[in-house]
Amino acid sequence: MNFDLTEDQQAFVQTARDFAAQELAPHAARWDAEHEFPLGVIRKAGELGFCGIYASEACGGLGLKRLDAALIFEQLSQGCTATTAYITIHNMCTWMVSTFGNDAQRAEFGGKLTAGEWLASYCLTEPGAGSDAAALKTSARRDGDDYVLNGSKMFISGAGSTEVLVVMARTADTGARGVTAFIVPAQLPGIGYGKNELKMGWRAQPTRAITFDNVRIPARYRLGAEGEGFKIAMKGLDGGRLNIASCSLGTAQAALSAAHRYLQERQQFGRKLGDFQALQFRLADMATELLAARLMVYHAASKLDAGAPDATATCAMAKRFATDICFSVCNEALQLHGGYGYLQDFPLERFVRDVRVHQILEGTNEIMRLIVARHLLSQPAL
Repeated sequence: MNFDLTEDQQAFVQTARDFAAQELAPHAARWDAEHEFPLGVIRKAGELGFCGIYASEACGGLGLKRLDAALIFEQLSQGCTATTAYITIHNMCTWMVSTFGNDAQRAEFGGKLTAGEWLASYCLTEPGAGSDAAALKTSARRDGDDYVLNGSKMFISGAGSTEVLVVMARTADTGARGVTAFIVPAQLPGIGYGKNELKMGWRAQPTRAITFDNVRIPARYRLGAEGEGFKIAMKGLDGGRLNIASCSLGTAQAALSAAHRYLQERQQFGRKLGDFQALQFRLADMATELLAARLMVYHAASKLDAGAPDATATCAMAKRFATDICFSVCNEALQLHGGYGYLQDFPLERFVRDVRVHQILEGTNEIMRLIVARHLLSQPAL
C-alpha cells in the first residue's frame, strides 16, 4: 500500500474537511436535539459530488475508488456522524443503480441521484429478516408489464423523506436465489411509512418502517435480472461496511481531538490532566488503536478496489474491528471528560450514541465474525 495521498486525494479530503467544518459541525447538535434531517445540506453535499462518490462518471458520479470514498466519509463524519452515515447509504444506492442498472434506468435515475437532487433509501431489512437477510418475505409478483409488491421493510434510513427506494423483494421461493432488486419511486400508491423511530443515536436522520400494499412497479424498474437481487445486495454491503467503518473513524478522531484539547486545558490537583501519566497512557492507547483501525479500513478498501478474492472477508474484518475500536475510543474520550462528557453541552455523549449503532447495522459484528470464520475455514491452510 502507498500511504501517501495523491494530489487529487488531498484536494477532495480538504474539500470534505471544509464542508464538515462549515456546513455540518456548527449544526450537528441542534439537528440531533430536534431530530432534524438536513435535506438542504445533503443536497449541498451533492453539488460537490458527495452523493455519487463511487458511482460511474457516465451516471454523473465522480467515479472514485472505495479508498477515496473512505477518506471523504472519514472527514465528513467529523462534522456530523448521522448525516454522513445517511450520505453513505445514499451512495450505496446510487452505486447500485449506476452499476447494475440499464441505460434507461441510469438515464432516468442516475443523474438526479448522483447530484443529490433525488435521495435514496436502501430497503433490505424486514421485521423478521435482519441478519438472515435471505429469509426476506416481501414479494414481487409479475403481472403483465408490472410487478406487484407486497410486504414490509424495517429500520429504513431516510424513509419518508427520500424520492427513491432500492428494494429487495422475493420473486421465487428459492432462498437467496429468489431475491430480485427494484428501483421504486418512493410515493407510488400503496406505499406507507411508519412513525419516525425514537433512537439512541442517529437522530439527525429519520428511520421508519415501510409497507407495500399491492404496489405496482413497472417491470422496467427491475434492477438486474430476476434472482440477482441478493448478489447485488451483498456486493453493495461490502462497500457499505467500509462506509460505516469510515464514519466511525471520523467520529473517533473528533472524540480523540476533543480529549487531547481537554487534557491540555483542564486542571485538577494543581496540574493539567495531561501531566498525569495514567491519562497520558490512555490517550496514547486511543491514538494507537484508532490508527490501527484506520489502516485496516484503508487496506480493505484497497482490496475491494482491486477485486481481491478475499475482499469480502477483509471488509468484514475492517468493519468489525474499526466499529468496535472507534466506539471504545469515543467512550474513553467521554470518560476523560468526566461529568462534562455526559452533558449535551459537549459532543462526546452524541459521539457515543451515534457510533454505537455502527456495531449493529450493515451486518452485526457477530455476523462479521461469521463471514471471516467461513472464509478462513474454506482455505486449505493459513
